[in-house]
Parts: sequence; structure tokens; C-alpha cells
Amino acid sequence: MDQITLGNVSVTRVWEYFGPVGMTPDTFFPDSPKDLWEDGGSWLTPHFLDGGTNVVNSAIQTWLLRSEGKTILVDTGVGNHKERPYAPVWSHLKTDFLANLARAGVAPEDVDIVINTHLHVDHVGWNTYLDGRRWVPTFPNATYLMPKDDFDFWNPESGHKPLLGRGNQNVFEDSVAPVHRAGRTLLWENSHRIDAALRLDAAPGHTPGSSVLTLTSGTDRAVFVGDMLHSPVQILAPDANSCFCEDPEGARATRRKVLGWAADNNALVIPAHLGGHGAVEVAREGGAFAVKGWAPFAPYTEQS
Repeated sequence: MDQITLGNVSVTRVWEYFGPVGMTPDTFFPDSPKDLWEDGGSWLTPHFLDGGTNVVNSAIQTWLLRSEGKTILVDTGVGNHKERPYAPVWSHLKTDFLANLARAGVAPEDVDIVINTHLHVDHVGWNTYLDGRRWVPTFPNATYLMPKDDFDFWNPESGHKPLLGRGNQNVFEDSVAPVHRAGRTLLWENSHRIDAALRLDAAPGHTPGSSVLTLTSGTDRAVFVGDMLHSPVQILAPDANSCFCEDPEGARATRRKVLGWAADNNALVIPAHLGGHGAVEVAREGGAFAVKGWAPFAPYTEQS
């Protein structure tokens, strides 16, 4: 089991997908310095970059937390059988995610809280599963914590025209609305305290409602940052956004703020999609940041 303990909270990485996502660094991170990719060598390959194709590698994973007797999932990946006409890499998947969750000792009915850090296609997919011809909540006893700003932004009735265009098509309808209709959502704003160790805070930029989850337990600190960063290159170049950031300046400001807090508080930074060891410690380095150390999770490429 791929698990660490931070204070009184256990953190388990649950795999859904690892591999290429069909984009080169120039496409995925258009304003990132090219020399960081060219000079990255072994530290980026193969965990974050396919050296043969120059395509970015990414992980789809859920972070399973056990805190104060509660079972908590942070982001729910892509999901199976979802129709994604404008995101073909995520369309009609058939992964073993629920079996992997079971191997971590969790059945769907055991989950108390689901946290969607934001409502993009690859963060809400397992919110629901296909029961006959209906999408129903996968975790029937859970409260789904969703940022209200993202709920409103992605609701088709709002008429917003996102940067992502049609890339999020069908996502609200099959992975968000069914949970809301079932009365399982809690739409929060600004901040939300889960328990003594865990707090959600708004961290807009990537999307209007993007959030981070801060863990403070004993002497340990961690921050689950969702899509605040997708690659360790963004630690060395914190002003480099992904191509999916709705508010580029807001995303840069959030990234610098959260990385600064993590560096100053010796906190583990835990993104949604980082391959390799999954999480990273950072240090300030001039006007940017550096990789200080990696978490002890086993890289997917080294797991049997």
C-alpha cells in the first residue's frame, strides 16, 4: 500500500492512470522556459516526460486520507464510461480504480467526505458511476465538498465561456449535477474547516473556484494543491502556467503564495497529477523555488 503518515493523518495514493497525456511541454506549458525541459534530463524522464516522444507524462490519482475517524478522498479522477468528445484521452475509460481503492481497504460506502479541489474533467469523474442508464453517486454516504465558485462557473446554465472550451463538455451533467440532485453536495466559499487537521481554502486562478487543502497535524505540514502545478518545472519557474488556467495572473499569484508557504513551513506539496514520488518538498531559491526532496511514495514506473 502506497501510504505515508503525517501527524495523526494517513495519506494513501490511489492510482487510476499514469502515462502520456498527448501534449508536448510547448503545448502544455506554453510560457515555461524551454531550457528547463531540455536540461531536465533524468530528473524529468520518465516520471514527468517521455524522453522518446517529448510528450508530458501525468498521473491521475486520488489521495485517500484517514483523519479523526473519517475516510476522505481528495479528487476523484476521470471515471469510467464517460463520454468526453473533446477530451478523447479521458473518454470511455475502463480502469481498475475502485479495485485499487478496495486494495487500500475502502469500499465506496465507507467514504465519508469527497473533496473536489475544482471541477475539471479529471477531478470529478468517479463522483458518479453508470447504474444502468443513470449516473448515480459512487460514494452514497459521502458529503461531496465542492467550491461554489466552480459549481456556478461550470454550470451550463450560467453561460460562461471557459478557456477550456468544450474540453469539460458533459462533465457537469454526468459527474456534478447527479450528486447535487441526490443532496450529497456541500458548496463552500472562501474556506471550510473539515476537522482539526484539515482546512480547505480558496486558491483561484487555474479555475475560479480552485482550492487547496492544508494538513496541519503535530509537527507535520502538507498542502494538497490540485492543479496549481502539474510538473516540477513549475517549481523552478513558478510563473509558468499550464494551458488550462482560466486566470493566468491569478494562477501565478496563487502558485507563488502557496509554494512560499510550503517552503517557509517545511510542508509537503501534494499536487493532483505529479508522477514519480507524487509529492515534493520545496525551498526558496532567489525569486523562485527549488526541489528540496521527494515524498517516499514509490514511482508508478517502479511498482510491480
